[in-house]
Amino acid sequence: MNFSSFPYPVMRAPEITFLSEGSANRFSGEWPDRLLGTVTRAELHSFTIAAPRARAIVYAGGGYTQIFYDKEGTEVALWLNGLGIDAHVLVHRLPGAPDGNSDVFPKNIALRDGLAALDHLAGDGSALPLFHVGLSSGGHLAAVMACQRHALSPRGALIAYAPINANHRLHKIPLGKPDYPPIEKQDFYDDWPIGLANHPHGLPKAPLFLAYALHDQSVPVQHALRLVETAAAAGLDVDAHIFGTAPHGFALRDRAGSHALWPELAADWIDRHL
Repeated sequence: MNFSSFPYPVMRAPEITFLSEGSANRFSGEWPDRLLGTVTRAELHSFTIAAPRARAIVYAGGGYTQIFYDKEGTEVALWLNGLGIDAHVLVHRLPGAPDGNSDVFPKNIALRDGLAALDHLAGDGSALPLFHVGLSSGGHLAAVMACQRHALSPRGALIAYAPINANHRLHKIPLGKPDYPPIEKQDFYDDWPIGLANHPHGLPKAPLFLAYALHDQSVPVQHALRLVETAAAAGLDVDAHIFGTAPHGFALRDRAGSHALWPELAADWIDRHL
């Protein structure tokens, strides 16, 4: 499917793999604007095609308090299908959210679910190259996944308008910004700042593609600039694109500025890393 068909691609039902125990997840809203405000069971929603040349795990945003399943999940998956790529949308559990057993999920629950998705894909016998693709908080998780040591290593990570480092308690922009509730969410940001030289475990070794908005008030552009500065000093492979008039959350739908070209730039970047 070509990007030009957005914002209303033809939706089809994915194949669903359960990655954890738990009751069925329930969506709110209707296609193409469904979201998950509560995730009780980790799942991998797979959109596969004939004769793929690669595969990707897609991480939708929602600030780790919900998941924008269609806007930043299924639509991205269908776009990737149009590029010849199998796409697997991760429905991960949310840090600090009720776990259904009179407790809350731990700070690293999204990472645990991401690793379970990697384990599942590693066990299917496929040799297809892998990409991590994430928007907003999903971009943070994609970057975290690109830092993990796993038998299934990625060719790269594609990250758009993601809060990758300036949500850390000690490195916030703007200064004095309150901590994020719940505490488990804030703790996860603190554990995994991406692109800060003094946090080397958060430096992905895989190539990165970044798409950011210059005047984003939700995710200041310094998130990307800090990573670029570290990449220049450390010799990391990073393609960074900063769009002057893009809003936060531009995803694949907003085409009112130069950021409308970011999917084409990303597609070219993917081609060069296959």
